[in-house]
Amino acid sequence: MQTEPQPITHRSVLAIAVPMTIGYLTVPLVGMVDMAVVGQTGVAAAIGGVALASVLFDVLFTTFNFLRSGTTGLVAQAVGRRDGLEQQAVVWRAIAIAAAIGAAILLLRGPILDLGLRFLGGSGEVQAATRRYFDIRVLSAPAALINFAVFGWLLGLGRATVGLLLQTLLNAINIGLALWLGLWLGYGLEGVAWGAVVAELVALAAGLAVVVADARSKGWPRPGLILDPAKLKAMLGVNRDIMIRSFVLLAAFFYFVAQSARFGDVTLAANAILEKFFLTAAYFLDGFAAAAETFVGRAVGARHRPSFDGAVRLTAIWGYAMAAIAGVVMFAGGEALVAVMTTAPEVRAVAAVFLPYAALTPLMGVSAFQMDGIFIGATWSRDMRNMMLASIAIYFALWYALGPILGNHGLWIALLGFLGARGLSLWLIMGRRADATFPA
Repeated sequence: MQTEPQPITHRSVLAIAVPMTIGYLTVPLVGMVDMAVVGQTGVAAAIGGVALASVLFDVLFTTFNFLRSGTTGLVAQAVGRRDGLEQQAVVWRAIAIAAAIGAAILLLRGPILDLGLRFLGGSGEVQAATRRYFDIRVLSAPAALINFAVFGWLLGLGRATVGLLLQTLLNAINIGLALWLGLWLGYGLEGVAWGAVVAELVALAAGLAVVVADARSKGWPRPGLILDPAKLKAMLGVNRDIMIRSFVLLAAFFYFVAQSARFGDVTLAANAILEKFFLTAAYFLDGFAAAAETFVGRAVGARHRPSFDGAVRLTAIWGYAMAAIAGVVMFAGGEALVAVMTTAPEVRAVAAVFLPYAALTPLMGVSAFQMDGIFIGATWSRDMRNMMLASIAIYFALWYALGPILGNHGLWIALLGFLGARGLSLWLIMGRRADATFPA
């Protein structure tokens, strides 16, 4: 029997997308403040240490971001079925998995750091600073991963505003403590690291309070339901596929930077600046992908095809509108933005040449973001993983075919091809997956 979910409207899409976008945009602000605080010490090695440690944590936490996205789809489907106990059971399962992974990270923190430094390099002084920062901040890993699970649960429930408040609390405390401990009290790098730890713990306490309050209203799930082997296996399967997808995506952008370095320092700097433009636009596209996760998950849970089709249509409209705006802003104002980010005339000149490619990235990538949201919400994670692997193969093929001929132009074309292949490949199989999920 179909249970029609709440109607999907432009307003309901924006009610999720806007808070999520604001929350995403606060994340880079924390990194900027942390770097600025450490920069006030005047010690180049400390600045480099925070930069390297930040890369390590980006890789570490991005790899396990499935705790957020995987939880969202499963919770949204439980909402669609109007199963309050399963909504609670999903978040407690995710919390248990997050705690286990966090504990493993703490146990393996030494080998993780050694392996990361081996790849990242740096002088002895920089590596020593990286170790000082990493050894403190890694203590926040269990709390940070559990926070991913709680944020995903809130998004699955459609409570994006509460998620924004928790994200704002986390980042505000992080920034405030970085300034207080790192700058005013003079603890520098260590103060910034402890600020991140305390912020994650405070956000964890607030998030768990929201989870417990919800359990009191809907009822506590039995331990047998939380630890149901079939449901745990399903969650782990979804999370595994999303983890592979996230890791491959991260590798694709690292590969772009690595290949940029082959063209010299000036081209590397120009590509890095232009890539930041796309990554900033991605925060806006991610907001509408989050809305797709929520509404598609509800439609699948309710087995209601019209709601699914409505979610696809409205998130596509808003996603492409936002991508077009981002592309126009990049193309029209890109040179001025590059000038703000660097005073080097040679970097500005190279960036101007390749700016049109960067302006196309939101339009080429918007379908990939939307499809990711749809496939996560529907928990069609295996398809998403497989199409990501196929897309990165296309990326490499384009680069090896065009790179020797077109140089950096070939690298940008390969990146655009990768983004387009992700969206197109998922779109091509979406109809078949929807027909199987919503039988007539």
